[in-house]
Amino acid sequence: MNPPAGRAAIVTGGAQGIGLASALRLARDGWRVAIGDNDAEARAEARAAHPALLALDCDVSDEASVARAVAEVRAAFGRLDALVSNAGITGAATGPLETLSLAEWNRRIGANLTGVFLMAKHCAPDLRAARGAIVNVASTRALQSEPHTEAYSASKGGVVALTHALAMSLGPQVRVNCVSPGWIDVRAWRKRARRDAAPLSAEDHAQHPVGRVGQPEDVAAMIAWLLSDEAGFVTGQNFVVDGGMTRKMIYVE
Repeated sequence: MNPPAGRAAIVTGGAQGIGLASALRLARDGWRVAIGDNDAEARAEARAAHPALLALDCDVSDEASVARAVAEVRAAFGRLDALVSNAGITGAATGPLETLSLAEWNRRIGANLTGVFLMAKHCAPDLRAARGAIVNVASTRALQSEPHTEAYSASKGGVVALTHALAMSLGPQVRVNCVSPGWIDVRAWRKRARRDAAPLSAEDHAQHPVGRVGQPEDVAAMIAWLLSDEAGFVTGQNFVVDGGMTRKMIYVE
C-alpha cells in the first residue's frame, strides 16, 4: 500500500488521538505528513516525539488559518496528495436542548463541519492536480445518538452528507470518503496532561461484537487504505469502524 515516492498528506487534529495515529501510519507507509492542530501544547509534544512530521498551527474553523496552513504544506512539500479532516470537538453531552446555547451549537458546527468544508475548499486545487483523495472523520453519532448531543450529532451527520457531496463535485480527479469511528480508546494517545492508561473493564470490551474496544490504529488502518491506490474505485462512502456496535440490537430485560 506504499504510495509513490514524494506523496504528501495533511492530517487535521493530528497532534493527538486518531489524528496522530493516522499521521504516524501514513508516515510509516511512506507519505510525507503534515499535522495541523490548534492545541499548541499537543502540537509541541507531537513535534518533539515525531520530528519527521511537519507540525502546523491550524484552526480549521478559521478560514485564514486554514489557508495559511495549506500554503505552508505546499511550500514545504511542493504538492499535496491527501487530506485527512479529523479535527473537531468531541461528543460530550452539552445538556438539555432547552439550555443549549447558540454559541455552543455554532462552536461545534464550526469545528466539526465547517472545518471539513474549509479544508476541502483550500486543498481542492492541489488535490485535483495530484488526482488525490480526502478522508473525513465523522462518527457513529451520525447514525445514532444519546440524549443531549444535538450539536455533535448534527455536525457529524453533516460530515457524512458533505462527504458524498464533495465526491460528486471533486470527481473524477479527487476521491472523497469518510470514516465513522465508534468507541475508540484514545486516552493513551492524548497529550501528557490528559493522558490516561488505566485499563478498561471486561464489560467495556464485551459490549462490542468483536470483543474489544477500538484503538486509534484501527481507524488509521482504514484511513490509510482509503487514501491508497487500492481504494481507487471507492468514493462517496461512509465506513463505520465500531466493532459492530451499530449493528447490535439492545433490549432492556
